[in-house]
Amino acid sequence: MSLPKCKIIELPKIPDRRGNLTFIEAGRHIPFDIQRVYYLYDVPGGASRGGHAHRNLEQLIIAASGSFTVCTDNGHQKEEFYLNRSYYGLYIPTMTWREIENFSSGSVCLVLASEHYDEEDYIRDYKTFKKLAAGGDDHGAA
Repeated sequence: MSLPKCKIIELPKIPDRRGNLTFIEAGRHIPFDIQRVYYLYDVPGGASRGGHAHRNLEQLIIAASGSFTVCTDNGHQKEEFYLNRSYYGLYIPTMTWREIENFSSGSVCLVLASEHYDEEDYIRDYKTFKKLAAGGDDHGAA
């Protein structure tokens, strides 16, 4: 079984002496239509965000300002990505556990999502995630 992988996507960057511009087009730069956009900011030092996976949702995570580390786990392998450039996005496929940590002061984590918010899509228990990633089901899971 081949699992989709997280990957860095380089976004278009239009340099200008007055300031650079980057844009994102669904289906062209990222492999999904954007249904929701949200961002994390004012994250206290030492705090971690994420700590879950999604059954159906795909995401692109961008360090719009500052930097942070995204720790990913597909149930079989783990990988860390350090994001610190606003023209790079980290593609997170379905069924990927993610934790975001080591936020720099003033950082902004911008997230583009393939689905509207749906609590049922979240997997918030790591043991349940591991079972599902191994091909099991979560009937009766905590």
